Formats: sequence, C-alpha cells, structure tokens
Amino acid sequence: MAKQLKKWQGWLLFGGAMVVVFILGLLCSSLLERRAEVASIFNNRRVPMTDSIVAQNEKFAEDFPREYQTWAMTEDTTFESKYNGSQEKSILEKCPEIVVIWDGYAFSRDYNSPRGHRHCIEDLRKILRTGSPGVDGQGDMQPGTCWTCKGPDVPRLMREKGKNAFYAAKWSDWGNQVMNTVGCSDCHDARTMDLKPARPALYEAWARVGKDVKKASHQEMRSLVCAQCHTEYYFEKDNGNYLHFPQEKGLTCEAAEEYYDSIGFYDYVHPLSRAKILKAQHPGYEMFKQGIHGQRGLSCADCHMPYISEGGVKYTDHHIMSPLAHIDRTCQTCHRQSAETLRQNVYDRQKKVYDFALKVNRELANAHIYAKFAWDKGATEAEMKQCLSDIRKSQWRWDYSLASHGAAFHAPQEVERLLGYSMMYAKDAQLQAQRVAAKHGFTGQIPLPDISTREKAAKYIGLDMKKLKSQKKDFLDTIVPKWIESARKNKLFITQPM
Repeated sequence: MAKQLKKWQGWLLFGGAMVVVFILGLLCSSLLERRAEVASIFNNRRVPMTDSIVAQNEKFAEDFPREYQTWAMTEDTTFESKYNGSQEKSILEKCPEIVVIWDGYAFSRDYNSPRGHRHCIEDLRKILRTGSPGVDGQGDMQPGTCWTCKGPDVPRLMREKGKNAFYAAKWSDWGNQVMNTVGCSDCHDARTMDLKPARPALYEAWARVGKDVKKASHQEMRSLVCAQCHTEYYFEKDNGNYLHFPQEKGLTCEAAEEYYDSIGFYDYVHPLSRAKILKAQHPGYEMFKQGIHGQRGLSCADCHMPYISEGGVKYTDHHIMSPLAHIDRTCQTCHRQSAETLRQNVYDRQKKVYDFALKVNRELANAHIYAKFAWDKGATEAEMKQCLSDIRKSQWRWDYSLASHGAAFHAPQEVERLLGYSMMYAKDAQLQAQRVAAKHGFTGQIPLPDISTREKAAKYIGLDMKKLKSQKKDFLDTIVPKWIESARKNKLFITQPM
C-alpha cells in the first residue's frame, strides 16, 4: 500500500512539474513576443528618424502612440493636491513678503507654480519676468540662455548656431525659433529612442568632476534626462551668459555656496539691503539626491513617469505629474499602506515645511528692511559687513530649499534644516542692523512697512504693476503673433503652438 501511495505521489509531482513547465513556457513565449513586438516597432518605424534631434514632437506620434498620447496630457491642469498641483497659481499673491525678498530681480514681478511641460513656452512668454521686447525695450534684459530648457528647438539651435552664440543672444532673438515645447528629443535620441539628455551643460558639469554622462546606467539616465533642466545653474556673466551647473564641490546647498564664494559670484545686489544675493534656480535634482528615495536609488521616472500595462503592452506614462495622482502605480509599488495613509503622510511632511517657510519669509524680508534702515541712518560698509553676509546666507538657504517645488516631499528633513539655518541668519542680520542703527543714534524699534498683500509689497519696492501688465499684454498681442507667423513660414512646427 505504501509503495502504491509513493508511486501515486510521484505521478502527482511529475504532473505538477509539467504544469509548471508549461506555464513557464507560456510566460517565456509571451516575453519573447513582447520583445519581438518592441523590436518590430523600432526596426519597422513608419516615420524613421535620421537625425538625433527632431524638434516636432508630432512626428513621434505614429510610432509611439501611447507615449505620445500620455505626453500630450501634460496640457491638462485639473490635478490639484493640498499643496500645489497642475494649476498656475501666483506664489507672490500667497506670500507677498517674497516680493520684497526678490526686490531688484525679475522674480519680484511674477512667480507662479508650474504647469505641465506643454505650457512651458506659453508661460515663459507671458510671465512678467521676460518683459516686453519691441514694446518697452525691457524684454532683452533676459539673455537667450533663458530658453535653454523650453523644448527640442533649443538643441537644434545650439547645433545650428553654436552653444556660445545661443547663450549670448538676446532673449527675443530666439522668440521666433522656440516653438515646440518640451518633448521627445529633449530626452531621447530620435534615431534609437535611447535615453539621451540633450543639454550640453549636464555633460560639461559631469566632465568637470571626472564623470561621463554617456557611461551612466539606464536607471541613472531615468533621472539625468530630468536633471539636465531641474537643477541649480548660473549664467557666466563674463562669458556670454554661458550656462554652468555649479556641481564642482558637490550637490548640496553649502557645496554650491562654497563654489560661488570661491569665484566671488552673485546674481544681483538687493536694492534695499545692498546684499550680494545668490538666486537659486530650481535645484530639484540636487534636493532629490538628499532625500531617502534618491539615496536608495530611485529615479525621477519611477515616481513621476510610472509604468502602465495596456492590452498586453507595458509602457512608460509620459504625463509627468505628481505621484499623488496615481498612488496605486507609484507609492504602492513599494509601500503597502493604503492610498489615503500615504497621501496624508506626504501632506504632513509638506505642512511642517510650508508652515515654517511662511515664518522665514517674514523674517528674511524684515532683514532686508532693517538693513535699509541702518543704511539710511548713515551706516558704513564696514559696519554692515556681517549683516550683509548673514542676509546672503539666509536668502541662499531659503531659496535653495524651496525653489525646486517638490523638495518638501523629496527631502523634507533637508529642507527643514536649511530653513532653520535661514531663520537663524535672518534673525542675526536683524540684530546686526539694529546694533548699527543704534551706533548712529537710533535706539527704538525699527519700523516696518505694510507688505501684507502683493500690491502693497510691489508698491513698497517701486513696481508699477499696472504698467508692467499693460506692456506685457501689448507684447503678447503684437510681438508673439509675429514670432509664430515667422516660424510657420519656416515650417518649424506642425500644429499651432500653445
């Protein structure tokens, strides 16, 4: 009986093994079919590309319909979370103290939360920071470098005109050239669709520290195509506004500051405090690398471009939006908590950051106002040296921690650390200014203006917002249509630009 039972068990095991082998065979066959399908797409493209840069994104639609359709969804602005979202909202309306903090810099005119990639050219044209070329002569206060991350026409222009000529041109010089918004050739080699950052500044930054972007892993590339734009940078003033990523000493806030200090760089002199200010330019990649996800090897695409399975095909979602919009495809691929728990976890971290940031806004703005008061009382440069140093340090940490937009989630601990130091330096700057004012006979409390609204703050620093908006409207109504018509004649785009 025992022998018969063992014989029966043997046949059962044999049958089970055959079933497993059969299932594995089906899986292998499916994988091979999918690989063959992918190979077929690339080897038999209906619209083959012979150039690595193809500016018109529509040319990729036929061969990569799923990716193209999801990319087109970056036009959508309906998503909204507790903090930010896809809508354009004025940060200056919500935080008017920032108008004073950025006095002397174009950001004091206008600063909005970002929309999707399909809006980037439109938003750059209409923002008050770019002025009104041909209307008031102010538009060319910005260099051509400001177009660098706005679409695949940029690497095309760099190749046609040369990098130096592109950077050194006036902003308005490229207005009739940059028509196709951020898209396929910004991140992919159009011939092979391999990930390939199109901005030379990234390659140059890596080369300066002995690294080669071309040797980066595929997972690294899934972040580097973002890092070519979402990063800290500055314009080399004495080198035709050449674009430079200051990564020589590392990817931290203090490392960039050390680099800037070593070359005596500053973006502008603040009209109120006379401090030499560093303006942070969305160091998203650097802040991401300081957070737990970046440290554990995740890429930007893992969370902002999750995979989608559709009809037996797995592809990358090119909608590029907040991970909170699709928690089931982002956070929950690693975390087992409920969607609501994970969402609330993010909101809790963001709340701590933004609540404290509002307090830092006020104290940093006051530091500039206090410094102006001390100057008005007769302060000397020697007396104000420490105060101005504190303001520079405070503003750099404040700006660096918030300018990348997503840092409150990417690296909340690092952001709170930087804001803490910013607060400390701002308060110390106020104390230094009070001491200097006391030396010149003032012993009371330094008076503060009413900057409780954007309008009041703008008036305090001397901005004529009504005039600026009127000039911008004239520019949008007269100059931009001419740019688009010129580009149409030169066949630079396929469908009407946004």
